[in-house]
Formats: sequence, C-alpha cells, structure tokens
Amino acid sequence: MRILITGTPGVGKTAIAKRLGAALGFKVVNEKEFALKEGIGEFDAAENELVVPLKKLEVRLNKFLAKHKDVIVEGHLLCEIKAKADAVVLLTCDPERLASRLELRGYNEVKIQDNVFCEGIGYCRKQVKRNYPKSRAIEACGGKDIKETLYDIVVKLRGVMKKNARKRKK
Repeated sequence: MRILITGTPGVGKTAIAKRLGAALGFKVVNEKEFALKEGIGEFDAAENELVVPLKKLEVRLNKFLAKHKDVIVEGHLLCEIKAKADAVVLLTCDPERLASRLELRGYNEVKIQDNVFCEGIGYCRKQVKRNYPKSRAIEACGGKDIKETLYDIVVKLRGVMKKNARKRKK
C-alpha cells in the first residue's frame, strides 16, 4: 500500500507518518528529504526554505512509488501534485492551535499567518479534491491526541482499501 500524508505545515504530518509507519512496518519518506536526495529544488536563503518544482517532484515521486509497495510519503506539497498512491490522508488542525505550533517552531509572523490562512480556507483540502480520486482521500484532524488520530486514520484507511477492492472486482 502506498500512502500519502499531506496538509498545511504544522498539522502533524511527520509525527503521524512516523507512528503509522512503525505500526504498519512501512518505510516513511519525507518529501523534502526525497527532493534533496533526488537533486530537485533549490534552497531560497531569503525565505529559508527549499523551493521544489512541483512537476519534477511529481515525476520522480511517481517513479519511486512504482518501485515501492509499503511506503508512506509525507509532506505539504503532496496535495499540489498527482502522485500514484492507494490512499491520501489530509491532516487538518484548528487554525489557532496551528498558529501556536508554528510559533513554537520559530516561524516568522508572516509565515505563520500564511499557513494559518491556508488552513482556514481549506487550501490543502481543495487541492486534494482536485488532484486525487474521492475514493482514495480521507481527512483526519491532527489537532487531537496522536493515538486517537492514528486510530481514526487506520479505520478510514481500511474503508478506503475495502472500497477500492470492490471497485477492482467490478
């Protein structure tokens, strides 16, 4: 099974991916580390971030996914591309809680407000709906207790897999 976990920075993608990967015995891949390893993207010193060309990320990630079965890929850019995954998990978070998390991480005020705005308008949700089949997409709140969030995701993943198995039989 190939699982993507996406959402606004700070919603808990990395923490959830690591715990879910450990529980399922899946390899976990961070999109930023993947991009660096693949030599795509350039570091923008002014913004203090890696700028990754989305089309290159999509092409390279799909090649990677074609070769790997039991893998979880997590990152905020995954909602922007069309990756060949069996399931896409969109993590969300209350915007106020998100602002607090980003503040603790040392994000500057503009970056915090940009990400809180994106979460507030459901930007990642809209992108997931645009780029992935509804039958493969699930949503979970990353603002809850991590065990509760993991349980919610596992239950929803089972539902996605059952639905998709029925579709393949038809």
